[in-house]
Amino acid sequence: MTKLKILIIAFLIMLSAGIYAQPGIDSTSVPKDKILIDQVVAVVGSYIITYSDVENEYLQFLMQGNTKGMAARCSILEELLFQKLLLNQADLDSVQITDKQVDAEVDRRMRYFIDQIGSKEKLEEYFKKSMLEIKEDLKPKIKDHLMIQQVQSKITQDVKVTPSEVSEYFNSIPPDSLPLISSEIEVYQIVKEPPVSSDEVQIATQKITDLRNRILKGEKFATLANLYSEDKNTMTKGGEIGLTGRGELPTEIEAVAYGMKQGDVSPIIKTKEGYHIIQLIERRGEYINIRQILIIPKPSTLDLVQARKDLENIKSLIEMDSITFEKAAVKHSTDPTGVNGGAIINAYSGNTKFDPADLDPTIFFIIDKLKVGEISAPQLFTDENGLQAYRLLLLKSRTAPHKANLKDDYPKIQATVQSIKQNKEINKWINKKTEKTYVKISNDFDDCKFQYDWGKK
Repeated sequence: MTKLKILIIAFLIMLSAGIYAQPGIDSTSVPKDKILIDQVVAVVGSYIITYSDVENEYLQFLMQGNTKGMAARCSILEELLFQKLLLNQADLDSVQITDKQVDAEVDRRMRYFIDQIGSKEKLEEYFKKSMLEIKEDLKPKIKDHLMIQQVQSKITQDVKVTPSEVSEYFNSIPPDSLPLISSEIEVYQIVKEPPVSSDEVQIATQKITDLRNRILKGEKFATLANLYSEDKNTMTKGGEIGLTGRGELPTEIEAVAYGMKQGDVSPIIKTKEGYHIIQLIERRGEYINIRQILIIPKPSTLDLVQARKDLENIKSLIEMDSITFEKAAVKHSTDPTGVNGGAIINAYSGNTKFDPADLDPTIFFIIDKLKVGEISAPQLFTDENGLQAYRLLLLKSRTAPHKANLKDDYPKIQATVQSIKQNKEINKWINKKTEKTYVKISNDFDDCKFQYDWGKK
């Protein structure tokens, strides 16, 4: 099963409304017309766990290619008991999670899944829900997740790992049991986005002005959006963005949209993307649905040629050792990665290491032909705003698949030791808390062999 499919399955389970099942019944085989009554299977402090909670997780377990069995349900129940114990502690500690924190984490996850599946529209189509509905479904689960994270962080905050502990752990692993580390790549870039000339800006503003005048004279907004808008995500839908809440659209657009009446057409609005006109379709409280037409001022062919020449000169200076790639990136790159010396950050791991399969294909196919330390010729690409630009790519490092060793894989081994020590600390905490917290588990799970006592005497 592909990594993407597993991620989507996990996301689907998070959004599920609940699968009501009795213990021992596979939820995948329950007849559609069969009505099953949900029941409480465990209580932890002030929190309950239902059969549907267990079955939803069990369904995810099966969809990931695992085998059926009551042992899996037992493990799932124990993990849920642990989560509820942490949430109960969060209540006791008066842990506060703000709506802003929840919204930020929901947006981060949505960006991740949109990136994985390809577009916002594909995500909506996959789940048969609007973005707003998907976000609302996620919020309660995300809030619980953030509370759990905060309590866990407090439990393990004093756990430290010394170099001697890392070495001792590594040396305790038999040579034939050392894990295989897959290939990893580090890529740096210098981006040159050519400036848009005043002539091109004038062409764009005149075009958006003409379109607005045509709408005011009676032509349909949606038709003109289909024909002329340069927003690839909405142009085929008559410019319709869909229901969005505050903070989801550019501030310049929201400042106008929330003051409009249904059917109104806005003045021309300038954002970093280009020039917009919008029409309010409807407003529901703090949520709006608008259409838009976007016209993007584009760099001329001559400006693009100059950007390529600039990068060719920069590349020559680097190869003559007149400047390092990193310093050139800080000085010349127009991309935010320039601040980091051009290092492209892996959004999933937070560091600069990429599995080749996780790297943008348009980057990988260039980098794959380079030697470590080699710089590509200037490469034409389209940025996130739909504008063409050029970039130099540096293959900073590439590791071959190899057995783990302290020299090359110290950070990974250190993280493993850190995790082991943190788990031991959490184990102590669970044993201590279960002695003082009310825990009741249904007799249906009496045969489960749990790792922890959970109050059983």
